[in-house]
Amino acid sequence: MTHRHTLLAILIFVHVAISAIWTVPQVEAQPETLTIAAANSVKEALRKILPLFEAQHKEMNVRVIYGPSQSLRKQIEEGAPVDVFLPSLFEEIDQLEQKGLVIDGTKRVYASTSLVLITGPILPAPIRSLEDLRSIPVHRIAIGDPKSSSVGKVAVQFLKYTKLEPQLKSQYVYGEHSGAVLDLVAKGEAEIGVVYRTDAVTDKQIRILDTAPADSHTPVRYGVAVVWTAKNLTGAGDFIEFLLSSSIQAQLKEYGFDPAILEAGLVQRREVKP
Repeated sequence: MTHRHTLLAILIFVHVAISAIWTVPQVEAQPETLTIAAANSVKEALRKILPLFEAQHKEMNVRVIYGPSQSLRKQIEEGAPVDVFLPSLFEEIDQLEQKGLVIDGTKRVYASTSLVLITGPILPAPIRSLEDLRSIPVHRIAIGDPKSSSVGKVAVQFLKYTKLEPQLKSQYVYGEHSGAVLDLVAKGEAEIGVVYRTDAVTDKQIRILDTAPADSHTPVRYGVAVVWTAKNLTGAGDFIEFLLSSSIQAQLKEYGFDPAILEAGLVQRREVKP
C-alpha cells in the first residue's frame, strides 16, 4: 500500500469513528422513585406540601400509598416496597422498630393533633359538648374500627376513660378508617363521630363540637421513619428533613396539626444503612 493510500485509509477510519461518536444516543437519567406509605389522616396535607418537595427534587418521582395505619404497618412487615412510613399514630412505628424493621436514626415525631367530637349537616346531633353525651341520647355514633385503624383505637380509649362506653357501645357504627367515619357523619348515617382534628378541619360538611381531654387517650403524635424495605435512602432522608423544616411545619398548622416537641439531633440520612 502506498503512503497516499495509507493516509487515505487513516482519514476514512477517523471519519467513521467520529460519526459513530456523534450518533450514539444520549441516555437520560431516570428519576428515582420515593415510595411513601401514609395514613388517610395526612392525605390533604400531603396534597399541599408534596408538590413543594417535588419542585425541590426534580430528580425524584414521589409515589404515595394511602390507607389505615395498621394496615400499612402490616404490609410493611410483610415486605411491601416502601421507603417512608407516615402513620397517624407514632406507636405504629414503635411496633415496627421492636421487630427491627425501622432504619436506625430515622424515627421522628413531626406533629401532633387532638381527638374531636363531630356532627354533620343532614342529621346534626342535639348536643354541644362531650358532657351532653351523658344526658342527651344519640342513636348512632361513628368511630373507626379499632381492629384496622389508629383513630378507632384512640376513640375507644377515650370512650372507656370517660366511662361513656357502656352507655354508647350499642350505638357504635364502625368505619374502616377516618375517611369512612367522616362519610358516615356527613351522609347522616350517624349523628356524631369521633376523629382526629386533622381529619375534620378541612371537611366543609363536618362541624367540630368538642375536643377530648388530652389525658383521656394515648397522645396522638404523628411520626415518620424510614423502613427496612427502603431502596431510596437518600430521598427518604431528604423527605424527613423537608417535613421537619420550619416552613412546612407552619403549613401543617392549616390542616389541624399541632407542633410536636421534636427529638434532638438531625436525621442521619447519609449514615443509615439497610
